[in-house]
Amino acid sequence: MHIATSEVVTDQIILYSNQQMKKIIIIISLMAASLTGTQAALIITEVMSSSGTGGTPDWFEVTNTGTSAVDITNFRFDDGSFRFGSSVPLVGVTSMAAGQSVVFIETSTPLTTIADFRTFWGGSATTAVIGSYSGSGLSFSAGGDGASIFDTSENSVASVAFGAATTGSSFGYDLASYPNQNGFGGLSVNGSNGAFISANALGNIGSPGVAFPSQVPEPSGLALLGLGTIILLFTRSRR
Repeated sequence: MHIATSEVVTDQIILYSNQQMKKIIIIISLMAASLTGTQAALIITEVMSSSGTGGTPDWFEVTNTGTSAVDITNFRFDDGSFRFGSSVPLVGVTSMAAGQSVVFIETSTPLTTIADFRTFWGGSATTAVIGSYSGSGLSFSAGGDGASIFDTSENSVASVAFGAATTGSSFGYDLASYPNQNGFGGLSVNGSNGAFISANALGNIGSPGVAFPSQVPEPSGLALLGLGTIILLFTRSRR
């Protein structure tokens, strides 16, 4: 009888251990799933295809909507042909933090052009992170065009198309659609979604370099959420 009782107890301990192990595996899987969102995701959030006579060169803005930084070293840009084969390097910026917006200007003389751009716009442009690109046939068409960004594996990681330009107003982004690319395309309106009137007398309207950090959860926040989930589920599993 004593031996039988011991065997029953041993079997119960093994069964309990197996159940606990299964729960731990499930909890770890949930934790991994909660951290899956800590990825970098680029979208194009603004394009200026016609600044006007005496204005700036063409430019566009990219935003990292993910919760981790993304290395954009050797990333490339093409206009409305959307072809890697005709793309050119994005230069001057190699990394984008989570929630950060970066402006890229079409110019072969970035030092002077970027300085002029900051003076022209004022506001958010004075502290924006700005890179550049240059090449043949890449100027945006005022009649309608597109923009595409390629990674080092030749994949298009962000792409937009847009219609005819309204001189002096950029194609902007509707924050209500964040973080989806389909929020792009409407004309920028002064006072809406971060847009403002440039310091220059031309009065361009846009929001170059405006990031949306409040829209992006910090990685530490996700980690704490996952840790809290583990503690809660483990505590319940022992009841």
